[in-house]
Amino acid sequence: MIKRDFYLNKIIERMWNGNIKVITGIRRGGKSTLLFNLFKEYLLSTGVSENHIIEIELDNRRFYKFRDPNFLCEYVEKIVEEDKNDKYYLFIDEIQFTKKVKDKENEVEVSIYDMLNELKGYSNLDCYVTGSNSKMLSSDIATEFRGRSSQIKVYPFSFEEFYSYRGGEVREALDEYMLYGGMPGLINESTSEDKRKYLKNLYDEIYIKDLVEHEKVQRQDVLEELLDLLASSIGSLTNANKITRFINTKASSKISDDTIAKYLKTTIDAFLISEARRYDVKGKRYFDYPNKYYYSDIGLRNIRLNYHQIDYGYIMENMIYNELIRRGYSVDVGVVENRSTNNKKIKEIDFVVHNFDKKIYIQSAFRMDDQKKMESELHSLKLTADFFKKIVIRHDIPTTFYDDDGIMHCRLIDFLLNNVELF
Repeated sequence: MIKRDFYLNKIIERMWNGNIKVITGIRRGGKSTLLFNLFKEYLLSTGVSENHIIEIELDNRRFYKFRDPNFLCEYVEKIVEEDKNDKYYLFIDEIQFTKKVKDKENEVEVSIYDMLNELKGYSNLDCYVTGSNSKMLSSDIATEFRGRSSQIKVYPFSFEEFYSYRGGEVREALDEYMLYGGMPGLINESTSEDKRKYLKNLYDEIYIKDLVEHEKVQRQDVLEELLDLLASSIGSLTNANKITRFINTKASSKISDDTIAKYLKTTIDAFLISEARRYDVKGKRYFDYPNKYYYSDIGLRNIRLNYHQIDYGYIMENMIYNELIRRGYSVDVGVVENRSTNNKKIKEIDFVVHNFDKKIYIQSAFRMDDQKKMESELHSLKLTADFFKKIVIRHDIPTTFYDDDGIMHCRLIDFLLNNVELF
């Protein structure tokens, strides 16, 4: 089992903080394993008795009766009230399988969220939940607690996590990761063919069906066309109107901007796609549109296109974005005006990265093998004319170094393995 200390430590930091811990993220991204295996193992190692860990897996037949929130609440209350001096931990997996029931006494409907908020009142009980599927995506679950939860978002394996398990020559490992990504289930597949079959099945049987059922999508063909377009244009500026015009040139019947906007939001809510907004570095403001969109896992992006568009420059940019948001940074697409030209040409910085009150600029460059390419990549960073740290992440250098302008040239592998200090 791959250790996921980055997320495990986040859970440990939030123990007994008075909130419900909601573990969110893309389906099959490792949420259940993190809670029921890694965190449970940690608790046992600290001396917590196993019978003080209440585990309820609502997708398991043995636990179907707990889908009734009243039954679940009464069951847990009976345990924790036996000895209020003992501490208990409640794990609930696949929380979306619960149903609303009628409270006959008060003649109101109650949900699992009502019951969990009630259970949260016990000082000797610490609650943890996971869940996401077509009935209730993870992003919905967190909002139901309305500020009374601590959300921990879990991403597919980072390259650092993947490499800790795979080992071997690091360049070969990176090549493999750039093709197949970091979905946890891949570690059980040995051949390239098996890995592709796994990713395709995951996409078709889990994500597409979830998206269609959750939003009651009437035009699955349009949804799939949208996903194809986003996969083929990662890192490109676009918006709902532009996507609508493109799809309408191919669709059998016309669709509206509102429909595309709704489908786009659905893919983001399902953690399949991430949105990066454009930020004016000089004007210190956000643009309404267009924005950039990235796949949460590069392997899912590649299988969506059946490996027909393996452009390592865009793949690298997507991976860098994923790694930055995984680390908890706020990431925007930078825009800076070149005022030295008559037409005040707009230049782009791949990422403006905020860590609370700190800021850095990052440019992604798969290779900079001639002077023209180097000047192009570095020019937008220099246009900021400020003192914030500037980094260009490259795949074509043997080591990380600083140039004469104080710009860090960071080797991609060093960045992904967290071997360099960004802030």
